[in-house]
Amino acid sequence: MLKFLLADDHPLYREALRAALQSQLQGVNYLESDSFTSTLQVLRRQRNISVILLDLNMPGCENFYGLLRIRQSFPDIPIVVVSASDSIEVIAQVMDFGANAFVPKTTPTLEMVAAIKQVLSGQQWLPEGIAEKIENVSSDTIEIAQKVKELTPKQFQVLRLVKQGLMNKQIADTLNVTEATVKAHISMLFKRLNVKSRTQIIVAIEKLQLD
Repeated sequence: MLKFLLADDHPLYREALRAALQSQLQGVNYLESDSFTSTLQVLRRQRNISVILLDLNMPGCENFYGLLRIRQSFPDIPIVVVSASDSIEVIAQVMDFGANAFVPKTTPTLEMVAAIKQVLSGQQWLPEGIAEKIENVSSDTIEIAQKVKELTPKQFQVLRLVKQGLMNKQIADTLNVTEATVKAHISMLFKRLNVKSRTQIIVAIEKLQLD
């Protein structure tokens, strides 16, 4: 039996999505989560999950963090991002960060089912005409996205806080770590992003929608 994890913080949307899929797909066991934390709990507790239908911005998943972390921790589980944020830049980054498909929340049920089936068959899926537009996204954006993709979860958290303008002590307090640990993470960010200052970090990732 297939196992679908519906990861979205809106109960009514999960209910509607489940009902829509049940009307078209048989032999599916549906699991649910409403935050990044609860999604990880389900993924660690359940085996053989067939696909994750992931909301891009539910609590804890903001700024691509959830997608990056889930892809890093569970590389073999297909991820279908289902989101209301459907700008070309966001879609390009979602796919570059490891999603197997991007499905706008306005997608009709039959089209969403087709997308899921395509992902389950080992292929990627995008709305019609989007693939060509993604090809036109700045190569600089794609390159920096690739570098960010390689960061550890903690490094990614520090990156977000640096972009917000927080100083080392503020970052240390926020993450409940020492300033020395923060400095070590920032030094690694310099290395991984090939920059030499905090300002250059901000300039380098300006095109990524991390806010």
